[in-house]
Amino acid sequence: MSNIIETNFGTQVSTSKIAGGSASSIKKKGPFYNFSIRVSYNDIREYSFTDLKRAEYMRRVMIGHLEEKIKKDLKISKKF
Repeated sequence: MSNIIETNFGTQVSTSKIAGGSASSIKKKGPFYNFSIRVSYNDIREYSFTDLKRAEYMRRVMIGHLEEKIKKDLKISKKF
């Protein structure tokens, strides 16, 4: 339950589900495995790998980083 945070509006959100929903699935395009992550409203980052296992691993890592960013942003916005 530690990944559920209350927002300024009083609603509770699961940061892991928000972060997971911000990442696309891995798709093969030519010799590359691609996925993208929406970091913010106008910041979408796309990643390409030649190995599927590496792409899966990095997708999990990037989702984890995004989840921590969301937690940090929500905590900072609650202070103001």
